[in-house]
Amino acid sequence: MNIDELRAETPGVGSGIYLNNAGCSLMPQPVIGAVQNSFALEAKAGGFPARMQETQALDAVYASVAALINAKPSEIALMGSHTDAWQSVFYGLGFSEGEKILTGRAEYGANYVAFLQMRKRTGCEIEIIPCDASGASDAQALEKMIDDRVKLIALTWISTNGGLVNPAAEIGKVARAHAIPYLLDACQAVGQMPVDVAALGCDYLCATGRKWLRGPKGTGFLYVREERFDDIEPATIDDFGASWRAPDEYELRGDARRFETHEHAPALRLGLGAAVDYARALGLDEIRRRVRHLAMSLRAELARIPGVTVRDLGSERAGLVTFSHERVAAADITAALHKAGVWVKTVPRAGALLDTTERELGELVRVSPHYFNLESELESFLKALHRALGP
Repeated sequence: MNIDELRAETPGVGSGIYLNNAGCSLMPQPVIGAVQNSFALEAKAGGFPARMQETQALDAVYASVAALINAKPSEIALMGSHTDAWQSVFYGLGFSEGEKILTGRAEYGANYVAFLQMRKRTGCEIEIIPCDASGASDAQALEKMIDDRVKLIALTWISTNGGLVNPAAEIGKVARAHAIPYLLDACQAVGQMPVDVAALGCDYLCATGRKWLRGPKGTGFLYVREERFDDIEPATIDDFGASWRAPDEYELRGDARRFETHEHAPALRLGLGAAVDYARALGLDEIRRRVRHLAMSLRAELARIPGVTVRDLGSERAGLVTFSHERVAAADITAALHKAGVWVKTVPRAGALLDTTERELGELVRVSPHYFNLESELESFLKALHRALGP
């Protein structure tokens, strides 16, 4: 990678040291241009004429996303967020009393509260897959949990509160062997590393555009394995996801776009497509190598600081680095770093409450470098951190 060239295409790098890419990354100029050009066309021509002119480009976004994760364009739905994508599957499944949801200890808080609501509504049960010695979800332990009451296996691939990478493909082998629906939250994986839905064995995968893909906020996508198209009726539909065939009859679309609705933002979708194409042009293997190199270097340096404890788990670790200090609160560290122009994030306990409770953790500071970050920026971050921690 030519890092100088990539930074020249990223206007946001001039606003400080940006190390919150797991929250919302900086858009490169091709993404910004795609969004701006679409809005400019809409302002000039009007919404519907602009949409007609952009039809081919918008259709191409499905092909780009599909190529990114080794899927078919018909298996892709473009959504307003990762949450929209995840919820559209989960709330369409239809649970009954006694049916089980199996999930990991590091499950994302936004997903887990939906499990709790479904349990409250239906009487379904939630069971946690035990962890192996590294802290990752254990596929062998999962195998022993399978019975005829398991309705869904839902897993967060990379945890929000650290670099833990769960063995998503191993979990997928168990799910596929027992024909159990498998919903994979790849929010922190897509754009940071190669993703192959065939190798993963997942039936449903959801992701966002704003994180590692460096796309615009308000974008996401859903993958639905072709064999699962007719297994779920979306919890909500309109006349885009379904056709009104007779006064008392409708018919769902025959592809993943049954989960979409008529209203959407073409400019943002084109921005998402540009972000996907940008990542694919760089190469996801190259991106993974660069991100993990920076993260590993950062963990090693943090471990040398007195009073600092790196909190990441897993035998495989991604680009999210979390730590705490024995004396200074995470929120105070983050605030001091922001004043110094260094952008990191405080991760709340509730982001992954089962894990933080089990490990007796409070809030954590999360640092997430991307491939455009410089080694010198990490050095500046460490200097600012030393000042924030005081003598």
